[in-house]
Amino acid sequence: QVQLQESGPGLVKPSQTLVLTCTVSGASITATYYQWSWIRQPPGKGLEWMGVIYFDGSTAANPSLKSRTTIARDTSKNEFRLHLNSVTPEDTAVYYCARERYSSTSGNYEFVDWGQGTQVTVSS
Repeated sequence: QVQLQESGPGLVKPSQTLVLTCTVSGASITATYYQWSWIRQPPGKGLEWMGVIYFDGSTAANPSLKSRTTIARDTSKNEFRLHLNSVTPEDTAVYYCARERYSSTSGNYEFVDWGQGTQVTVSS
């Protein structure tokens, strides 16, 4: 059974850097056919995909957030992290990490496991 657990500060001040960690158990973040994403949901809004780290450590980010987003990993701890710079109150959201698995049926990656989410509030 694959489990993901987000951790990080619940409150961040504007202009600071938000750092969230996703600790994974039951699967290796370096395994082929998996990729690992960060997604957030602001209050009253839909899900927003933020970025992904692939099995080889390369990354991709939502163009709207790319200039402020870095995703990195620690393979020794089997965890990956989100760094979001220069946060504003608009970054207040529930943040999720998730595992995607390649589907030979669809030919796409599909979300298969999610963390429970962590609330982050940006406020002075």
